[in-house]
Amino acid sequence: MASSRKSRSTEVVAAVRDALAPRLARGVRLAVGLSGGVDSAALLDILARLAPELGFALSAVHVHHGISLSADEWATHCGRLAGRYAVPLSVERVDIAPFRRFGLEGAARAARYEAFARQPADFVVLAHHRDDQAETLLVQLARGTGLAGLAGMTPLTGEGGGRCVGNPDAPSILRPMLDVTRADIEAYGLERGLDWVEDESNADPARQRSFIRHRVMPALRELRPDVASALARSARHVAEAATLVDDLARIDEAAAMVGGRLAVAGLARLSDPRARNLLRFHLARRTVPVPDARALTELLRQLLEARQDGRLEFRLGAWRVRRYRGEIWIDRARATPRTPLDVPWTGEAALDLPALSGTLRFGACSGAGLSARVIGEGVRVRARQGGERLRLHESGPRRALKDLFQESGVPPWRREELPLVFAGDTLAWVPGVGTAWEFRAGPDEAGFQPVWEPH
Repeated sequence: MASSRKSRSTEVVAAVRDALAPRLARGVRLAVGLSGGVDSAALLDILARLAPELGFALSAVHVHHGISLSADEWATHCGRLAGRYAVPLSVERVDIAPFRRFGLEGAARAARYEAFARQPADFVVLAHHRDDQAETLLVQLARGTGLAGLAGMTPLTGEGGGRCVGNPDAPSILRPMLDVTRADIEAYGLERGLDWVEDESNADPARQRSFIRHRVMPALRELRPDVASALARSARHVAEAATLVDDLARIDEAAAMVGGRLAVAGLARLSDPRARNLLRFHLARRTVPVPDARALTELLRQLLEARQDGRLEFRLGAWRVRRYRGEIWIDRARATPRTPLDVPWTGEAALDLPALSGTLRFGACSGAGLSARVIGEGVRVRARQGGERLRLHESGPRRALKDLFQESGVPPWRREELPLVFAGDTLAWVPGVGTAWEFRAGPDEAGFQPVWEPH
């Protein structure tokens, strides 16, 4: 950017405008993340100036972590900042204790993004800039992270269905100042006469980012004065490579899917790096925590080497990855009912069954599903107790449900989690297996088609 403050200030506003304009429809709601520092204070000022031009509604959110002794003062200061522009401010007090496993900085970040996800906005706008991006790349290099981490921060996170923190209703994250330097932002703040606070932790060399900012970056600038720009450029190159790797994973996933599930044979046809890439992508798309490289390699080994009739279970936090009949099943762990489930059904469109972690829906139909006459039999929904039998064919015998589950490919761990529909004391319908012959709706007869939807 040019050397004069006036020119630099003008270019900062232009950079934010250029980053926002293509992504915002008129009338969208923006919430600026307001820490009280110069970066977010400048962003608030710029957004307040651009709101009439770009036609968005503006609010602000301050996350009160309760870590610093000055935390209350910062919240008060942010109230004054927002009040200067008549921008409504939400102060979100968070508890970082549930995230302590990430370390202090990581816990604060996790709690912060969880607070952002609760905002009644279409986008949360953050003031990350080019120097932040360079520091992020160095942090991730020190961690030995993969391409996704080395790509750094993206201008837009969570577009469409993949919103931040895995919540489809959460705002997307916008970072319109990634091409702006810290020096330009400080110059803007001075020119505009902005008031901001300094976080004392920014000077604490015990903090990872502070160490990089005050020790590592100055040394690198001696080697290359424009090192922040060079590192940010590298992050963009890595982001492009990460996109290509994801595109390759989509191609591999499409070729390896069988009946809606990833086939082990599809993984086996790929080289090890390509198979790990597919597995990583497949897990991430299902919001499953992706394990580190060592655990991912071990998961792939077990999936490929397990016996065909073996029952593999690999735990990833609250998730379970299993191999069954050559397919990969990914489920969140669910508790089976501790007491016998016995719920009446009298024709409702849906029955919520918390004990089985799902909802059983009954869609009206004709000539299919359960005959409407079953309501008169006294219909009840129960969990499996063992010993149930079902007759699927007019001339066939009643067969053990265990055998029917095996023939239908219902995995053993799911059998105890399924609702069984009884007419009187006779089993009438089982998810994944079918409807008892004697209770099926005849041609042109009114019926109900049950559908089981696990949560």
